[in-house]
Amino acid sequence: MEILNNAIAGTLESSDAQVQVFPQKGELNIHVESSVMNQYGRQIKLTAENTLKQLGVTEGKLIIIDKGALECTLKARIECAVFRSCGQSETNIPWEVL
Repeated sequence: MEILNNAIAGTLESSDAQVQVFPQKGELNIHVESSVMNQYGRQIKLTAENTLKQLGVTEGKLIIIDKGALECTLKARIECAVFRSCGQSETNIPWEVL
């Protein structure tokens, strides 16, 4: 899957995360800002890397602004932002890769 357009998912509310994706050729950049960066920063980045790998995303820019989201919430926000960037809707999401 390829990130085709800028997209955003999530909120900046407590216990949530806002994820922004941008097309970028050549490499995959993940930037994380978190209120719990010292405790969970590496795990947040690893979750993002694994989710993008599962979706087949190999290049682009991902910005995560975490406000204490659970791992399942973070994964859902990343998936949603990537799907939105590709113009996929509920009727054509590849559920089998998730």
